[in-house]
Order: sequence, then structure tokens, then C-alpha cells
Amino acid sequence: MTSIAWFEIPVRDLDRAVRFYEAILGIRLQIHDLGALRMGWFPGEDSKPSGALVQAEAYEPSHAGSMLYFATDDIDGVLQRVQENGGKVINARTSIGEHGFVGHFEDSEGNRLGLRSK
Repeated sequence: MTSIAWFEIPVRDLDRAVRFYEAILGIRLQIHDLGALRMGWFPGEDSKPSGALVQAEAYEPSHAGSMLYFATDDIDGVLQRVQENGGKVINARTSIGEHGFVGHFEDSEGNRLGLRSK
């Protein structure tokens, strides 16, 4: 079976992006400095996929392309912290019927991301 191994979110300023995500999600990222490639890894759980913020010449933040959704029990709280930490709310918490709720935001680097709750 093929499954998602990890994700990467492109950033221009890794230190700024790490501060942003740690503040809005209440987590700690682990920094790996590989010279021309710097990464801030999100904490993982067991064998579930995780991912990283990545700063390198070939990585460009964008609204285009794939959407990544973070699971949360508090979309409104996260979106409030997005605004307080230099991001922008694109869509407030919106019902998706029996599948729960979603919200969208732009991070400190200009990427569009989503939140989902049940």
C-alpha cells in the first residue's frame, strides 16, 4: 500500500515560521540544519505521517498547489492565534456537514493551509 510519508511546507524564514507555528498550534518543532537546507520538524505520533517547514533555495511559499489540513479541536482559537502572530484568516470555521468543520489561513510565509475539526 502507498501512503503519505511526510509533508514539507516551504518557508522563506525558518526562524519566523517556527515561532508562528509553535504559537498557533502550541507545539515545539525540532530544528535540523543541513547547511543549504534547514528544516523544522513537526512532532509525530507513532507511525502517523509528520512533516517539516523547509527553507532552501528551491522552496517557494505559495497559495497554489496542494492543501494541507491540521487537525484541531479548536479551529476558532487557532485562527485567533493566526491573526495574533502575523498570519491571515482566509475562511473562518465553516461546516462541512457530517464531516465536521474547516477553516483556512495564510501563514507567516504566504502559504495557504487549513484546519479541520470533527
